[in-house]
Amino acid sequence: MSRNACVAALVGNPNAGKSALFNALTGARQKIANYPGVTVERKAGRLILPSGEPMELVDLPGSYGLNATSPDEEVTRKVIMGEQVGQAQPDVLVIVLDASNLEQHLVFAQEVLELGRPTVVALNMVDLAERDGLTLDPAALETALGVPVIPTVAVRRRGLAELSAAIAEARDRVSGETAPRAHVTLPERRMLAHEMAHGAILSETAKHRIHARMDRVLLHPWLGPPILLALLFVVFQAVFSWATPFADVLDAGVSGIGDLVKTALPPSLARDLLTDGVIAGVGAVIVFLPQILILFFFILTMEATGYMARAAFLMDRLMATVGLSGRSFIPLLSSFACAIPGIMATRSITDPKDRLTTILIAPLMTCSARLPVYAVIIAAFIPHRTVGPGFGLQGLVLFGLYVFGVVGAMVVALVLRRSVTKGAASGFIMELPKYQLPTVKDLALGLFQRAWIFLRRAGTMIFTVTVVLWFLLNFPRAGEGQSQVDASIAGHIANGLAVVVEPVGFNRDIALAIIPAMAAREVAVSSLATTYAVDNANDEDAQANALEDQLKAHWTLPTALAFLAWFVFAPQCMSTIAVTRRETNGWKWPAFMLAYLFGLAYLAAGVTFWTARAFGLG
Repeated sequence: MSRNACVAALVGNPNAGKSALFNALTGARQKIANYPGVTVERKAGRLILPSGEPMELVDLPGSYGLNATSPDEEVTRKVIMGEQVGQAQPDVLVIVLDASNLEQHLVFAQEVLELGRPTVVALNMVDLAERDGLTLDPAALETALGVPVIPTVAVRRRGLAELSAAIAEARDRVSGETAPRAHVTLPERRMLAHEMAHGAILSETAKHRIHARMDRVLLHPWLGPPILLALLFVVFQAVFSWATPFADVLDAGVSGIGDLVKTALPPSLARDLLTDGVIAGVGAVIVFLPQILILFFFILTMEATGYMARAAFLMDRLMATVGLSGRSFIPLLSSFACAIPGIMATRSITDPKDRLTTILIAPLMTCSARLPVYAVIIAAFIPHRTVGPGFGLQGLVLFGLYVFGVVGAMVVALVLRRSVTKGAASGFIMELPKYQLPTVKDLALGLFQRAWIFLRRAGTMIFTVTVVLWFLLNFPRAGEGQSQVDASIAGHIANGLAVVVEPVGFNRDIALAIIPAMAAREVAVSSLATTYAVDNANDEDAQANALEDQLKAHWTLPTALAFLAWFVFAPQCMSTIAVTRRETNGWKWPAFMLAYLFGLAYLAAGVTFWTARAFGLG
């Protein structure tokens, strides 16, 4: 075999800096295509050795092991073993390690070294390790691994000449026979990786040691989950306790604007539209902006500090019990903000059954649009009192609703994985980001973006639906002594639907609210506010009452609890259905999603209502 035909391949975990190293070694002398028969990208370039001779360099997809769990990992395995069509087996393997995350990367490195092939190790991103207070000894690592170890910084072109020379020397050792090393099990490789990483550390700062100790606590299989649950509990307590003064100010402002309009304009349909429609409807949603911002403050803080990824790691065990992998957790986590980006994030899941299951259960995650609905019902019917040191009953109920949604999603996932999406669960490994303090600028920007999205929805979709609902509630006009809602088009529609939802404790007002709420869940709040404003148009005392007081006057406690249970499951968001159709390429699965979610919502509301009645709650 001629030397010009020799091939070297870059292998390693994702995020090890392989692509940066590949670009630094090959420059513009590279081609990008796909491997035959698969969609996995093939990147190959020409490496010029110190002797001036060329050598083909292949950048293989990131992999966590030779036991492939994705198309990317399967291609990497086949190329290394010489089984990939259209690609010669590499003569030299270059294992790329992230110096700042050495222990994890050494697990896969040992598996590659077991093959006994000519190998060189590139200890990449040593500058980042030094920045984090970690000084490594490449010579000690070289002794432990038994192959050359070259420190590199690809983005600064440090160590490239030494790496090229080591690749050339490894090429010269190419023979037709390989000398495989003794097989080491995965638990043994993990233990050895820990020992080798510890032995290669010359010095580390107190900060690095503290972070390692934090991981030992936060990622502990028994301590980690309770800490996560406690943190989430604090978050939901804060949503109510911290937001109350700000919400009161906004509520007073909305009421003041309504009073000014009533004072400035003479009685007319236009004034009623502004006061009973726009201000009562849209204003009823805007007052919950503080709760939403507080919730997102905690979410953004957990993301910025690096804890969110660790929460995903902790949840992998739970996901496995229902037939999913930790790959599904990130999209589901995104769905707590909004199901739409969560469903779109499932594109990263390689297993089609896992992806479909994750899409189908994503709407069960309690998105931010549900928060105004939960907040107004809880504020109206759950007493504002403590049930323990620093524990508010309202926050406890809100926490329970989020847990109810998660548990429901896991049960549905288990059923789906054993029926319509039956198949083996795929494995999951993820990189844990470094701990860091969030910056005030980034948090402020994130909160501003979320506030703008919420207010834009309030000023567009919610405004439009509210105005349309007002017209449906006000025409045709009621006769003398007749309720305007009963006489209206909306009232007739609601009366028809009320027959269907009455068995689960819903009244006409709820039937009227859940129809426009299909546009967006928070529209339910504005719909109720508009309905009661129109219904009490001739009663100034009743009109002056807040929405919570109106609900108390028209609803029982079992009805309120049933309404909360309904919104835990009901797919009250047409945008979510639309993106599901796009991601599944048809209407089959969106129709299935609508059917099973409405079925669950109806069942949950009914069970909640009749259970509450049985316990004498109303």
